[in-house]
Amino acid sequence: MANEKSKGRVLVIDDEWNIRDILSNVLQAEGFEVETADDGSVGIEKINENPYDIVITDLKMPKVSGMEVLRHIQSLNSSTLGIIATGYGSIESAVEALRTGAYDYITKPFHLDEIKSRVNKAREYQSVMSENKTLRKQLRSSNQIENLIGNAPGMIELKRLILNVADSDSTALILGESGTGKELVAKAIHYHSSRAEKPLVPVNCGAIPEDLLESELFGHVKGAFTGATANRIGRFELADGGTIFLDEIGDMSPKLQVKLLRVLQEHQLEPVGSTKTINVNVRIIAATNRDLEADVNEGRFREDLFYRLNVIPIEIPALRDRIEDIPLLVAHFTEDFKRTRGRSFLGFTDAAHQCLNGHAWAGNVRELENLIERMTILNADREVDIEDLPEKFAGARALSEPTVAAEIPDSGINFNNLVDQYERVLIGKALEKSGGVKNQAALLLNIKRTTLVEKMKKKGMLD
Repeated sequence: MANEKSKGRVLVIDDEWNIRDILSNVLQAEGFEVETADDGSVGIEKINENPYDIVITDLKMPKVSGMEVLRHIQSLNSSTLGIIATGYGSIESAVEALRTGAYDYITKPFHLDEIKSRVNKAREYQSVMSENKTLRKQLRSSNQIENLIGNAPGMIELKRLILNVADSDSTALILGESGTGKELVAKAIHYHSSRAEKPLVPVNCGAIPEDLLESELFGHVKGAFTGATANRIGRFELADGGTIFLDEIGDMSPKLQVKLLRVLQEHQLEPVGSTKTINVNVRIIAATNRDLEADVNEGRFREDLFYRLNVIPIEIPALRDRIEDIPLLVAHFTEDFKRTRGRSFLGFTDAAHQCLNGHAWAGNVRELENLIERMTILNADREVDIEDLPEKFAGARALSEPTVAAEIPDSGINFNNLVDQYERVLIGKALEKSGGVKNQAALLLNIKRTTLVEKMKKKGMLD
């Protein structure tokens, strides 16, 4: 609704000119675009003609009351938030207005800092709700659980677990290496739960400095510390009724671990610098790539908090443990980048696919996604072959054909997968040399025929 430089568009409706002027001057100085109306009927006309983020309306006006303005806003089914301005003797009416659909109310006479704080809080809440509404639409249109690509046994179990626990409202701890898709799992849990219509608020605990993280999570009051020029609502309060996703929870300091434990136990928090207790109804989903049990044993993570978080542990398999999903992921990312980059990319040759299967994938799915993006840009209109792959795939490339020795790159290799690929190549060549006769192929490999058949069966080569 607002232009890029503005914090939002506000309409002030009040029959007293001095009130209109005060609110207009205060909010304009705060960075909002402000328009005014001297009566509810004029305000409704303006609302019909222009979009506003927030409407602040007096409750009692001679012609059309603030309650009627509120009802009109509700009838439009818009994202506009209504705030009632009322005298001390009208609290009951203000409560009724809240039931009618008002976001908040402000009492007269005004405290200017409170006005700024309330309007900023409303705008912040509105932004989060808008972001989550967009995200919900995107997720629902693509069938959330299907965003988790893969049919390996570990992925099938992961999807089953997500659907089972989504509506339980219990705290979940997502475990997995970096790049496995922990935030995707958190989103799938939230959007399959009864809280799906409420906010999902993510916080990367490892990316925010410790001295700022407490304020980010729990909010602060004006004057709580240097630079705290106004009250600020925290992420937990923003997530009220919904879900908060605490990524990299293992990086949280002991001091914050204590405060988080209280939220888990009491469903209460106190903003930084405040003695006021705020009740919150929030589901907590945490995630980490660390071994929290080891951190507990070494005194880096609170044992009581660990057991509070680890009610439902959800482990995401590493990509190297589900190489059968690599073709599905390659196809998914290839189509995605072809669509977004507008380039024609024909995928990978069989030899290049073998190299992908033998790679260590330290960065997991994120590393594979980055590779596909790079290959899409650099190899339009043709298949990617072995020599087109980056240098770190040299180890897998060297082992894609039987050799006496192979170099191991600094990025490492996936030993079990490469041994499997090596055996496949040897069996394939023995069968080719023997014309497909298994007895003869077994003799060439110097193993029993039953051993050969068993290996072929495990590798899906009998067909």
